[in-house]
Amino acid sequence: MAKVAPEGLITALDVGSSKVSALIAQRSDDGTLVVLGTGQRESRGVKRGYVADMHATELAIREAVEQAERIAGQNIEDVWVSFSAGGLISDIVRLESDLGGHRIEQNDIDELLRAGRDAIDPQGKMVLHAQPTRYTVDGLAGVRRPLGLHAERLGVDIHVVATDGAPVRNLDHCVRSAHLEVRSIIAAPVATGLACLTDEERELGVALVEIGAGVTNVSVFSQGVLSGLASIPMGSADITDDIASSFGTARAWAERTKCFHGSANLSPRDNHEMIDVVPAIPDDGTEGPRITKAQLNAIIRKRLERLMGEIQKELKKLSFEDPAGRQIVLTGGGAELKGVADYAQQFLGSAVRVGRPKGLVALPEAHAGPAFATLAGLARFAAANPIDLRTLEPSRHQMVTRTNPGALFQRLIAAFRANY
Repeated sequence: MAKVAPEGLITALDVGSSKVSALIAQRSDDGTLVVLGTGQRESRGVKRGYVADMHATELAIREAVEQAERIAGQNIEDVWVSFSAGGLISDIVRLESDLGGHRIEQNDIDELLRAGRDAIDPQGKMVLHAQPTRYTVDGLAGVRRPLGLHAERLGVDIHVVATDGAPVRNLDHCVRSAHLEVRSIIAAPVATGLACLTDEERELGVALVEIGAGVTNVSVFSQGVLSGLASIPMGSADITDDIASSFGTARAWAERTKCFHGSANLSPRDNHEMIDVVPAIPDDGTEGPRITKAQLNAIIRKRLERLMGEIQKELKKLSFEDPAGRQIVLTGGGAELKGVADYAQQFLGSAVRVGRPKGLVALPEAHAGPAFATLAGLARFAAANPIDLRTLEPSRHQMVTRTNPGALFQRLIAAFRANY
């Protein structure tokens, strides 16, 4: 029998284009996250990160969560959900207040944050995150705890992530139809960054490239926060489709062959290793064709070349151009392809590593790869329970100056036009 949910229970739900996965974790008094149960089901209702079939998506969510509940021995009621479709916009809104030189009190900080909530105007877009990241005191940036300092001016940087509302509402409806409450919907790059990147990497500057089945998210972190992101409607499932189309086979066979035999690197041995192809429509008494491993990898590399070209373009748009001292972290299911980090490093000219989830105790080995980084990051995001300015009451006084008026709205509109 499932038990009554204890205090500190967190459930993460990652709804992707190839799989729906759930994770139940217990937060201990010392902040440690212990995994109690996981679940996974094939995703049949999500295309390129967008819900395309509500019934199929709801069913996959229900089954993945039920599997995690059985393993954990717990009934859960609410979940933290990822959102990975295109159109995500990230920006920093800066505000500043005049204190007149007195000592900073908690009321000063609270009032500045409430004013920050009022300053966010995405003009019809849905705000997923509105979080204070760091403060400035008399122009000195990077102050994490301004309480108690004397200052003439107190400022704050607010990290805002917004997107088009309809896809988020569709995802929310599917989760609620599975009889689950939605605690919050989190932008996948924010969660994935928590799982795969160190604090130092986020501070120095790093690009996170999450290669999902249908979408590749490119995110740039600097000074500790997500400073820009872009989505590419291409992923590892496109490699599978290329293999299936080129050799006249079914997607299931193409996916298995890609995982077991495929590689982003070439080897002289590939010309001699043969693979038996299973035709999409088997003909009794007739053997299927045979291909070399070199032919398989040529198809894989052709798609990777296109994908890396798009990634390179987006990194340039996000001002992540100088390869010197720059790190790129690959994650997502596509990062599990053999040799993909080496291929990306040669193509992009920067140091590349594969990012795997960290920070969770008792995470099953099957869920410890890059394909499950977002899931682990959701749990860590929930455990941190960051301040969200949308939950604050409106400001009582007009006491702040917005240092970049109109920037958020302009970037939202420009990005929306680019993506749609």
